[in-house]
Amino acid sequence: MKKLFSLMAIIAIVLSANCSRIEQNDDPIIGIWVEASTLSEESTSKTTVRKEWIFNDVYLGRYHEINGNDITLKTDFKWSQENGIYTVEYRGLEDKPNDMVTIQNNEQGVLLQKTDGDLLAIKE
Repeated sequence: MKKLFSLMAIIAIVLSANCSRIEQNDDPIIGIWVEASTLSEESTSKTTVRKEWIFNDVYLGRYHEINGNDITLKTDFKWSQENGIYTVEYRGLEDKPNDMVTIQNNEQGVLLQKTDGDLLAIKE
């Protein structure tokens, strides 16, 4: 009798594991987006500041600000999409407002453009 219950428990576990499928998210925002700029501190010194957004398929992501070779800011964010407008909500950064962006395609590549028209990032 114990063998029968054990066998039925194993079958139940296998069936429940096979029935639970995670929905595939193939949103075009998923991936790495960057903004890079060069700052001239002195006449000979230049520093590259890189901002990087990594969007994943479970509506979360990671934001980095890299100054030269040093990560100066790192935080997680939550993203959502409604009617083609993406909202990026930064967690733990009270002084950084949410970004509202759309995806645009042009000769430079695939861009994240803020709703006010400014460029936010380019897809890597």
